[in-house]
Amino acid sequence: MILNLGALAYTSFMAAKTNLSAKPFRLLAEQALSRAAGAPLLGGNTLELLIDGAAHFDAWLKLIRGAQRRILLENYIIRDDDVGGAFRDALVERARAGIMVAVVADWLGCLGQSRRAFWAPLRAAGGEVRVFNPPRLGEPLAWISRDHRKLLVVDGISGSVSGVCLSSKWLGNPARNVPPWRDTGVLVRGPAVAELEAAFAQSWSSTGAALSPFPPLDEQPVGSVALRVIATQPASGSVYRLDQMIASMARRTLWLSDAYFVGIAPYVQALVAAARDGVDVRMLVPGSSDIPAVAGMSRTGYRPLLKAGIRVFEWNGSMLHAKTAVADGQWARVGSSNLNISSWLGNCEVDVAVEDADFAGLLAIQYERDLQNATEIVLAPRRYRREQILGSGARPPRIAGAGGSSSRAAAGALRLANTVGAALSPHRVLGDMGTGPLLAGMLVCGAVAVVAAFRPAWIAWPLGVFALWIALNLAVRGWRQRRGGPRGPEGDQ
Repeated sequence: MILNLGALAYTSFMAAKTNLSAKPFRLLAEQALSRAAGAPLLGGNTLELLIDGAAHFDAWLKLIRGAQRRILLENYIIRDDDVGGAFRDALVERARAGIMVAVVADWLGCLGQSRRAFWAPLRAAGGEVRVFNPPRLGEPLAWISRDHRKLLVVDGISGSVSGVCLSSKWLGNPARNVPPWRDTGVLVRGPAVAELEAAFAQSWSSTGAALSPFPPLDEQPVGSVALRVIATQPASGSVYRLDQMIASMARRTLWLSDAYFVGIAPYVQALVAAARDGVDVRMLVPGSSDIPAVAGMSRTGYRPLLKAGIRVFEWNGSMLHAKTAVADGQWARVGSSNLNISSWLGNCEVDVAVEDADFAGLLAIQYERDLQNATEIVLAPRRYRREQILGSGARPPRIAGAGGSSSRAAAGALRLANTVGAALSPHRVLGDMGTGPLLAGMLVCGAVAVVAAFRPAWIAWPLGVFALWIALNLAVRGWRQRRGGPRGPEGDQ
């Protein structure tokens, strides 16, 4: 009895000690996440999960048509098609009613998608449209940084963050049996909406005169969800630092969806370390991509992930465009940032990082639902080494006809078997993913070498034009600096 009481007393002491240390650790974690993300944790919000383009377009158009004060829209692609036209017309109607309408469209994203004539009705109605970061003299390579955000804020009350662009591509093509693109976003209401407005104002000011300050609204809590609004700028790396930290802090699960995953070494190492420490790490990526070259680069990185125990799945639909993460059933991220260096360090992006078990649970349920329409990539079973079968120094017996049409037929049958197997089961064996990009690179370099040998002018002229463009921009920049004037539309900002 004395021993039992002693054990109970020790257990109670350790529990009390743990409770006392839990709060400082939680404060330390919150501080670390705030510093990594560059964003404070804001409570009192409500969140609504939006799945796929149709749900987004319906919710966004409803918000726009009900606007009473202002509409702030920022998107990477706004296309001159049925979807883009519907949004443009809704904005025109509100602008004619005297509502402030401000739109930021990315120059590269909208190149060939929507032209000046597309926006003429909105400008005529009193709305304002600005183009983010077109090529300009004095900044020869600045156009590389893009505004990749998908952001809508209405009346300072409701906002949305997503991966969805304003294009009919997200709806698929039922006439051709093309399913809708798979994408994810959120509707936000509460104090965090002010941060979304500030993110838009940041992009707006980078394209010209700043917005006039909006009248303050009563930011009373409307719910119980705590989240961070992470509005990244080129070279800020906020989401990258946060993703690294979450990969290091996850204890049970880390489930990721990404459209254009090209992992850099530090992040891949963080995922590998988590998996080797027993965390259930999963990656869901497109099976077929609208940018095949990126899909090829993504596949070259599967092997180290699979060897570490990370499960990789490829979406079987037309295109997976969602950018989400959910960890330990407590933390989730949704937004526009992809897991690649362009999103992490090159673009303007906007995401929400949510610390709420109910929302994380919803996202985890959706993730498991998505895996039902995905094929898991697995490593081939390890083959016996030759020495184990034949003994050291022995040669394998030569099979008659090997290397001829029979071996090619066997290889073709194996490829067919893998294809059929993928259709009949949720797994596919990982092939040699490294040779494809190498072969493509060899062909491109070989073609350039042949052209340079037989048609040198075809190589020299583009290089000359590019060199002239750089020289002209450097001259303009030097002249501006000598005059002490700004380097671009916003000076040194």
